[in-house]
Amino acid sequence: MNNLKSVSVQVVNSDLALLLPNGVYEIKQMESKSSRLKQICLFCLALCIFGILGFGYFCPDKVCALSSRETVYIEDSIGKPLAQSRTKVGLSYDDMLNDDFTFDMDSHDVIVFLHMQKTGGTSFGKHLVHDLDLKRPCTCPISRKRCYCFRPHSNQSWLFSRYTTGWKCGLHADWTELTSCVDEKLDELENIVKRRYFYITLLREPSARYLSEFRHVQRGATWKGSRHFCNGRLATDKEIPPCYKGDNWEGVNLDEFIKCHSNLAVNRQTRMLADLELVGCYNKSYMAKAERDRILLASAKKNLLSMAFFGLTEHQKISQYIFEETFNLRFAIPFEQNNATVSSYTLSTLSSKQSEAISKLNNLDIELYNFAKKILFQRFEHLKSRDADFEQRFKNLGVVSGKQSPTEFDWDKLEDPTESP
Repeated sequence: MNNLKSVSVQVVNSDLALLLPNGVYEIKQMESKSSRLKQICLFCLALCIFGILGFGYFCPDKVCALSSRETVYIEDSIGKPLAQSRTKVGLSYDDMLNDDFTFDMDSHDVIVFLHMQKTGGTSFGKHLVHDLDLKRPCTCPISRKRCYCFRPHSNQSWLFSRYTTGWKCGLHADWTELTSCVDEKLDELENIVKRRYFYITLLREPSARYLSEFRHVQRGATWKGSRHFCNGRLATDKEIPPCYKGDNWEGVNLDEFIKCHSNLAVNRQTRMLADLELVGCYNKSYMAKAERDRILLASAKKNLLSMAFFGLTEHQKISQYIFEETFNLRFAIPFEQNNATVSSYTLSTLSSKQSEAISKLNNLDIELYNFAKKILFQRFEHLKSRDADFEQRFKNLGVVSGKQSPTEFDWDKLEDPTESP
């Protein structure tokens, strides 16, 4: 046989004797060192190329910018893992605390405001467009409820919100809708290759928020313009049966409001902050209720942590301070803490049965709010500890050197072409 040599191999009394019997074996002549080295080099090159391609696809968007996909592992409060999912949001609060980080209004950074009903978002939205101390202040024509918040050196918007872009992703679009829609809608307005998104929102004590929504619906609000878009389609009437017949639910009493099983006021904050694709969107037959609730709550907590900022309606001053320190932007007006709301009065008139029913219905929102409150105060203490001028800063929130308070005008008298009750 060509290139083969017959040699005798003596197997000694060792463990190898179990594998190699005594005898004569044909052994291939060893390849030259240069040939083997060439094969090793080719293998290493192939491995390197494969590694680069793999890293470019799977690494987080903010790290390598070759893919918008980021695989994460979600855990609930019990620690039981959920399925893997992809985050579709921009930079988080933790990202923004890096020493070398700044919100760059001159570049392609965009704040996206997730505005949940009856959380104080209308007031906060007005603060964003009217009260920030900016190089190029937003311009708000007095004829309509829409402002132009452009970057200092271009007519590109740095804010995606009701009062700037309108309800482009649907009336009170939730997390699921916004994260799948914002980039596309901004692409229609401006030709930008890559943007960094910073999601922000406000939360409110759940029972007070629920009662505020009840009062709003009682006065005739419907939010019929909401799309409830998820996984490429709108929710059906079968998935979200209407709670009333006719044009609205005006005049509804509280007990009727509580009894409607498809009332979207229930756990609204958890639902609007969760990734609904994880639970089959609005199809409640997709999984058991207990599992659905567990996943919704865990997803809402995770998404809240991945946002650049959230505030609490009940803690206006602390929320203002955290926003200003996080984005390095200053409001030229102090936020007002208005605890004497209609819902607070309604709370005092509830029967024990009604109060218990509302708490039970909104159990997910209550846990989410308690979680958010804990995180908010942790962030406040951390920012406070690294602020050498904290006492003076906190005392003078809303006071900007060389600036007077912005001129007020009555927003409620202005026309909003995108407004829906």
